[in-house]
Amino acid sequence: MNPTKKPTYNMWQNTAFMLGNAWRSYKSVPLLCVGIAASAAGGTIAQLLLAPAVLEQVETHAPLETLVGVILAFGAVLFALYGLNAYLKENAIYGRIAVRTGLVTRLSDKLAGTSFVNTLDTAFLKQVQRSYNICSSNSEATEAIWTTLTDLLTNLIGFAVYLALLSGLHPLLLAVVLATTVAGYLFSNHINAWVYRHRDEEEEYWNRFGYLQRTATDRSYAKDIRIFGLKPWLDEVWARVRRLYQDYLKQRQLHYLWSDVADLALTFARDGIAYAYLIWLALTEGLPVSQFLLYFTAVSGFTQWVTGILSKGTELHRQSLEISLLRETLDWPEPFRFEGGKPLPGSPDMPCEIRFDHVSYRYPEAETDTLHDIDLTIHAGEKLAIVGLNGAGKTTLVRLACGFLDPTRGRVLLNGQDIRQYNRWDYYALFSAVFQDFSVLEASVAENVAQRLDGIDTGRVWQCLDQAGLTEAVRALPHGLNTKLGRKVYEDGVELSGGQTQRLMLARALYKNGPILALDEPTAALDPIAEDDIYQKYSRMTAGRTALFISHRLASTRFCDRILFMEQGRITEQGTHESLLAANGGYAKLFAVQSKYYQEGGSEDGADIG
Repeated sequence: MNPTKKPTYNMWQNTAFMLGNAWRSYKSVPLLCVGIAASAAGGTIAQLLLAPAVLEQVETHAPLETLVGVILAFGAVLFALYGLNAYLKENAIYGRIAVRTGLVTRLSDKLAGTSFVNTLDTAFLKQVQRSYNICSSNSEATEAIWTTLTDLLTNLIGFAVYLALLSGLHPLLLAVVLATTVAGYLFSNHINAWVYRHRDEEEEYWNRFGYLQRTATDRSYAKDIRIFGLKPWLDEVWARVRRLYQDYLKQRQLHYLWSDVADLALTFARDGIAYAYLIWLALTEGLPVSQFLLYFTAVSGFTQWVTGILSKGTELHRQSLEISLLRETLDWPEPFRFEGGKPLPGSPDMPCEIRFDHVSYRYPEAETDTLHDIDLTIHAGEKLAIVGLNGAGKTTLVRLACGFLDPTRGRVLLNGQDIRQYNRWDYYALFSAVFQDFSVLEASVAENVAQRLDGIDTGRVWQCLDQAGLTEAVRALPHGLNTKLGRKVYEDGVELSGGQTQRLMLARALYKNGPILALDEPTAALDPIAEDDIYQKYSRMTAGRTALFISHRLASTRFCDRILFMEQGRITEQGTHESLLAANGGYAKLFAVQSKYYQEGGSEDGADIG
């Protein structure tokens, strides 16, 4: 978290936030905090009183049975309190983990459901990652805060009891104890503040270690490491980062050493003054040995309670900063309407006309527009191809049509209505889409096609697979439709070829059966013949529906009703394949280049110029 930025929520608000979350779902969490604090403080107080009470019985020559009774009574109290404390601690962990994982769920829901434009915002993505780190383990703020609150309450109870015990001593002694305690705390806090200020440096080292570890062990890097002999280079980088990290650790430990030296000096001064004062009371006022022991032990304990209150208060403040960052992530503004938007009922045969009304778009932090004053109508039932070189704005145009982005200027209209007024989830439901960076989930074939876990229409899945030309391949898999895809989660998972994966995406789009089809270069990795086959299948299976096709291969979209040729964020030509060739413009020249390359037998990689 940026140390110069003032947090949105203060410590009390964040504490109330955590207590509220726990109380709504696991009331036992705050109640157990109180129980653990009371039993811990009670055990420490009973232990303080034990030795003076026994010594007092000895001083007064009490009968043996009385002495034994006092010892047994204290022993029973200590056994009960420490036993209760251990039992409560053991049972507290489950609720605390549940509260933390509940926040992880909320964070995941936020990321999965946030407006698409937020996923392009590096500040948002960085804050999401920091928020996940805050919820990543038992020691992070979202769970450790319960230990901090428990310890703080324990110290407050102990402070109150010990203050009452020491109230009979000279106020100057208490002043000395408080002064040395606060001085020790401030010095220690100064050292800890240095460590806290440099925690980003330590985190950066661990990020580097993590990246190197993932690179060295990830299968996707295995071939390059071996072919290009990258192991010595990786070893060198690892050794360099390790040296830098060791230098940092030396600095940190040196600061800790000075903290320990200061604490030792202040403790020596405090205990020396307390000893001198209590010895003076014993010599001049006949302070009993039992009282001497009680007061001296209470002085040391009183210091610990004060230090505990100060240190736990500081720790709570730091944890509050982390929790505030998490809450800011959960409260990150949503530019799209999800819950409060106008309902938009849809059906597979719903006519859908999309109009770009003088639309321009500029990505966050970009200096220039990616699209410039696009005025375009995509008619209901029209098959529209969008072609052009990389960077022409094709993908941005489809993102705007799909509602992933809102225009910087102008409007995107569905059947004459601005799409910003609608519930965005309802708008997304209109689209069956396949993108270049498509997602194959670590799940079964059926779940990948239906994109759900329950209520899958198996017959319809088979029908879609058959239309996509994937039936025989799926029947040949070890478990048919139930075969798991991918090997990151399931050991017996299978990996489909590029062409099979493309057909799986076709089956998924057919299963959803939305009234609008959008294809954003999903076949870029295939050869021209395979791509043409896939596109022809899409064309046949979506007859009568509005369809958008993006491809860098101009020949693949000849079947479309209309083709848009884009250059530098503008539509420079549009028409049928034949009319654009006849115009002899940019489209015709690019088509000629690609056609000549294919005729000469060039590789696909070399022809990928669009």
